[in-house]
Amino acid sequence: MNSASSSRGNRRGSGDPEPESVRDPEMLPAPGTPGDPGAFLRKVSDLHRISRRRFLAGSAAGLLLATDLAVTSRIQRYREELEILRVPDKEAQRRFPRAMWFLFPGYKISWEETRWILGSLRPALTTRGQLAAVGYSNLGLRVQDILDAVHRCILDLRLERIYFYGHSFGGMVAVQVAAGLRERGVAVELIILDSSPSGKKDVLDRAMFEGAVFLYDAGYRVPLGLRGGYELGERLVHKDERSWRTIGEQTLAQLSPLAPSSTLIQSQASFIYHFSAARFTAALAGTKAAFIGNPRDETVNSASARAGWTDAFGSNLLPGSPVTEGARPAHASPQWNPEIYEEVLLQVLRLYEPAPSGGVRPEE
Repeated sequence: MNSASSSRGNRRGSGDPEPESVRDPEMLPAPGTPGDPGAFLRKVSDLHRISRRRFLAGSAAGLLLATDLAVTSRIQRYREELEILRVPDKEAQRRFPRAMWFLFPGYKISWEETRWILGSLRPALTTRGQLAAVGYSNLGLRVQDILDAVHRCILDLRLERIYFYGHSFGGMVAVQVAAGLRERGVAVELIILDSSPSGKKDVLDRAMFEGAVFLYDAGYRVPLGLRGGYELGERLVHKDERSWRTIGEQTLAQLSPLAPSSTLIQSQASFIYHFSAARFTAALAGTKAAFIGNPRDETVNSASARAGWTDAFGSNLLPGSPVTEGARPAHASPQWNPEIYEEVLLQVLRLYEPAPSGGVRPEE
């Protein structure tokens, strides 16, 4: 192509737009405004300037989250099987080879905290027998499965004297399991009801509790994010019993892989909501019971609960009204107040069956 044709080829018509490169700079969009031709290049430059440390920190956070989810899933699956958790005690086993306590943990109590509670109760309870507890299944609270597991343990160990300790709502479970054992020809001698409600009417601040029941009964399971808000809100309701640090620690503990599953917690709430002590009035026969509570309890109305159990099992209840005065939190807290609980429990056990001098009743 010759120079003349080239020149003609480069000519613009009068209506052709002027090339971007020769426009008047004053007519270009201001930097940072829509249409700025350098905006995209600046974004690319900003991405390039992200530090390697920040990138690695973000990657590590993602890896930790994925690992946590994997660990949580693995632990939750492992605890899908109900388990009888025993506390080895050679001395108690030697003195009481055919006697055992079964602890029924309270609402939202993990296997780890269950063992902690048993350890706190150990000085008093081992004056009568060995120790074991029910580790609830993450698949949900199934009383029939609990009854089967406890009965199997009794048969395997050839137990002859059986005592139940109901921690908070665990007292409700203990009563129902004792009634089931009675139908199988096995008698529970004593049930201790530690701040246990006799029905939903005894539970204070029921709004969030009833919400969890409604969702469970309707077939919905509380997701982890919603559960975090639920756990925090529940503890803020009882702020006077906890420091801010305790509120944070307990909330996070309920979101850890070791905590009971949301399904288990919702099923426990549903059990409490539908339980009535009056259903078992004639089912315990000669089984004795003792209610221990605290008038300052802000989780369960202690006076109402005591009255409910008295109405249902008046002839079964031991005389006297031992209280865990001074315990904080006031509701079912042997793990936090072992000395207070030891004194109260020894008082209950003396009412039930005085121990010989030396403090230990020899096994028959």
